[in-house]
Amino acid sequence: MSSKQPKYEYVSTAKLPTRMGDFKIHGFVEASGQEHVALSYGEWKEDDVVPIRIHSECLTGDSLFSTRCDCGFQLEKAMQNIVDNGHGVLLYLRQEGRGIGLLNKIRAYNLQDSGMDTVEANEHLGFDADLRSYDICKLMLDTLNVKHVELMTNNPKKLAALKALGIDVVARKPIDHGITKDNKNYLKTKTEKLGHAFDPHVFK
Repeated sequence: MSSKQPKYEYVSTAKLPTRMGDFKIHGFVEASGQEHVALSYGEWKEDDVVPIRIHSECLTGDSLFSTRCDCGFQLEKAMQNIVDNGHGVLLYLRQEGRGIGLLNKIRAYNLQDSGMDTVEANEHLGFDADLRSYDICKLMLDTLNVKHVELMTNNPKKLAALKALGIDVVARKPIDHGITKDNKNYLKTKTEKLGHAFDPHVFK
């Protein structure tokens, strides 16, 4: 028998009451020690199409109410959409700053304050524009018995990543929410350079 440590592992589940409704929180860990969680709401059968959101951690937007991105707005909107739908899953992945980490994100913000866009700033620091991985999503969804999904995202790369993992993505649902004067240029850059799909009204 191989003693090789599994790449990803499910840890535990607990109740998580929130302002939006009563979720369950499910813990997962990578062999590297990086921890991720999934939030589930309601019940479903194996053949049901389940609304999901893959949300990458953003301390500044999710917890500190920053308006220079749309992350916190999208997190709240996705959770509310799941509750309104009656069931669904939010996968919360610990990959801050599109994978460069919190302190490097602050360095990138400093460069953006000087005139660079978000892609230029990441590349100036020596990183690719987007370093995120979605491989753990397969284990998370399998653990929660989710086989068919409606994906809430503006990022077609997430859709392609799930399909490559063998997950049946039935539909993509846009999640344009939280557009502010502080993040319009950021969203425009994500559209033009990273392929995100936003309604054109966002930039008017």
